Amino acid sequence: MLRGLTRAGLGKIESNEQFIELAAKYGFQAVDIDAVGLVETHTVAGARELLEKNGLVIGSIGLPVEWRSTEEVFREGLPKLAQAAEAAAALGCTSCCTYVLPSTDLGAAHFMALATRRLRTCAQILGAYGIRLGLEFVGPHHLRTRWQNPFIWTIDETLDWIDAIGERNVGLLFDSYHWYTNGGTVADIEKLRVDQIVHVHINDAPDVPVEEVLDNGRVYPGEGVIDLAGFLQGLQRIGYTGAVAQEILTAEAPTDSPESLAERSKAGFDKVYAAAGL
Repeated sequence: MLRGLTRAGLGKIESNEQFIELAAKYGFQAVDIDAVGLVETHTVAGARELLEKNGLVIGSIGLPVEWRSTEEVFREGLPKLAQAAEAAAALGCTSCCTYVLPSTDLGAAHFMALATRRLRTCAQILGAYGIRLGLEFVGPHHLRTRWQNPFIWTIDETLDWIDAIGERNVGLLFDSYHWYTNGGTVADIEKLRVDQIVHVHINDAPDVPVEEVLDNGRVYPGEGVIDLAGFLQGLQRIGYTGAVAQEILTAEAPTDSPESLAERSKAGFDKVYAAAGL
C-alpha cells in the first residue's frame, strides 16, 4: 500500500511543487492533487517529469462538480469534469473521489433520485477516461443531524447506493475516520472485495466518546485511538495495494510549518505501518 498525502494537515502549502517535494522528502509515494492545475502550470510532459523525478504518483483527484446543489449548477460543472478527467488520465491517475454528507435539507428520497442520476453521469464521463469514482460515506454523529433529513452514512448503505448507480467504475473512498465513527471492525473490512475500494484515507481520532467525535477534530495517524494497525491489516488481507492518503481536517488551520507537519506525518505513518507489519 502506497503512503499518500493530501494537503489537509500540512498547513500553508504555497504551490504544487512544494507539496510534491515535501511528500517525496518524507518518503511518501502518492499525492492527492489537482491534475488540471498541475498540467496548466507545467504541461502534461512537465507534470509527468515532476512526479517521476520525485518518485510519486497521483492517488486521486477531487470531483470538480457540485452535484448536491441545483441542476443548473451541476450541469455547469460537467465541462470541468471532462477537463479534470483528461488531465488526470494523462498523468496516470485512475481515481476521482467525492464525499457524501449524512444528512440533507432536501427530502431524502428526492435527493437520492437526483444524486443517483448525477453521479451516474459523472461516472460515465470518468469511465470514458479510464477513471473510477469513489464515494466517501461520512460517519461523525453530529453531521447526521446537521441538516433536516438523514441520508447515508454506513458502508452497507453506500454499497447499496453504488449498486443503484449501476456503473462498474464506482466504488468506495474508504476513510479510517468514518469507519471508526460507524463502529466499524476489521471484520467489516474483510467482507469487502478489493474492487469495491477506489481510494483510502487515513487519519486518527481523539480519545473522546465516539458520539462526540467531530469531523474537523482529526489528529495525525498514530496520535489517537483508532485501530489503524487493524485497519491497514484488513485492507492488506483483501488485497488492496493502492494509495492510503492522510487527510487531517481541523477546526483551525495548523500554525506549524509544512516541513514540520510533513515530518510529523511521516512519523505517524512509520508508527502505524510498523504496528501493522507493513
